[in-house]
Amino acid sequence: MAGHSKFKNIMFRKGAQDKKRSKLFSKLSKEITVAAKVGGPDPDGNPRLRLAMQNARAQSMPKDNITRAIKKSEAGEGDAFEEMRYEGYGPGGVAVIVEALTDNRNRTASAVRSTFSKNGGALGETGSVAFMFDRVGEIVLPLDIGDSEKVFEAAIEAGAEDVESDSDGHTIVCGFEDLGEVAKSLETSLGEPNSVNVIWKPQTMTPVEEDKAGTLLKLIDLLDDDDDVQNVYSNFDISDEIMERLSAE
Repeated sequence: MAGHSKFKNIMFRKGAQDKKRSKLFSKLSKEITVAAKVGGPDPDGNPRLRLAMQNARAQSMPKDNITRAIKKSEAGEGDAFEEMRYEGYGPGGVAVIVEALTDNRNRTASAVRSTFSKNGGALGETGSVAFMFDRVGEIVLPLDIGDSEKVFEAAIEAGAEDVESDSDGHTIVCGFEDLGEVAKSLETSLGEPNSVNVIWKPQTMTPVEEDKAGTLLKLIDLLDDDDDVQNVYSNFDISDEIMERLSAE
């Protein structure tokens, strides 16, 4: 693990390493299938599908895989999936939100609850931590798309609310309802983004001490590794020094 800044302390998703690519593609395919089922197979008239396809392409998912995922929706394979949200607390009292797409809510709920309890956390009721987050749009642009000033000006003109530039790239935050328009404007002015998502953004961060940090990161990694889990969000804040020591272990 390279450090908490790489993950923005908010959202964890599998990287593109060869050993994890198959699982990542499976999650992306599932989102494409469900998006096409809900809003139709035409991305021009289905913003959710358009974003799902865009994110799949950003992860170098083959075009045939994307096409196959859309066709699954037409064959009714997206009928069984339900969108579920689980909320709870991890080690150190940090808030955790888990988003899942599942065809068996009992299986998924049991697995998520078990993962929390075995790794120093506790699953709570729906709404138990969501009030500590804002539902916003997030657009991530590659670092080489432009310098921070250029990106900031384009983002503000497009209607974004906040911009953060660091060594990993440029992260633009906008209103949930404005995501489609802001993303389209930025793609026109700057180029194709790495990802466009609706996320849970923490209102405040919770510092985590070293004795809890390792268990917390294990919890989040195990949750993310579940086939039914699409996204995991948290409000933890682990210092660079602690992350470096954990990475060296």
